[in-house]
Amino acid sequence: MSTVMLLHAGIADSRMWKPQVAALGAAGFEVLAPDLRGFGERPLDSEPFSHARDAEALLVEPAAVVGCSLGGRVALELAVLRPDLVERLVVIAPGMPGWPWSDETRAGWAAEEAAFEQGDLEAAAEASVHLWIDGPRRRPDEVDPALRSAVAEMTIRSYELQADVEDNEESALDPPINERLGEVRCPTLVLVGDEDVADMQGIAAHVAASIPQARLETIPGASHLPGLEQPEIVNRLLLEFLAG
Repeated sequence: MSTVMLLHAGIADSRMWKPQVAALGAAGFEVLAPDLRGFGERPLDSEPFSHARDAEALLVEPAAVVGCSLGGRVALELAVLRPDLVERLVVIAPGMPGWPWSDETRAGWAAEEAAFEQGDLEAAAEASVHLWIDGPRRRPDEVDPALRSAVAEMTIRSYELQADVEDNEESALDPPINERLGEVRCPTLVLVGDEDVADMQGIAAHVAASIPQARLETIPGASHLPGLEQPEIVNRLLLEFLAG
């Protein structure tokens, strides 16, 4: 296997994968790390689209697919949509439609949305960073300030790209992925940080239990983006898993 596709989180863009791009490239892999629509350098327009179909269009041969959060949901969808293209799958705190989100997570989203609606993008990004990067147990001053700043910057960039355009993403699957996890047949690694919110801990465990060839690993000292917060651990697990 020579190609690895990296699909980023909804609080980030392709820049979140910098440590993994370097490690995978040094190991001889060809790495694809696209920006999803509405993130990084890729604008969002009003036409209907599918992130999974966009990812599919970038692959010309079977690959390993790695996705985090939003990108994890997209990676799972792609594995069901095109099993011939996904030889190995890694999902990190994957998103999951239909999940019964906790009051705590909903409160974090509400704080972000309220600031966004007031036009205060920095405050909205701070609310998002507090929810997803600080996590439920850590104070902001207990988290690497460079990490918090980098995630806030990527989040504000997504606000700017998505502010005046309706998100017309359409599901690539019917029924949706939350009803089809058992159809994922490739070897699968599920990762989640031990400082992530309880919802993501629950989703990771559910996904790992629902996919026949899945294994769950918890990353110590990391919240929602363990590839940035604990890159050495994540890179080791990735390379071991991709080596088969």
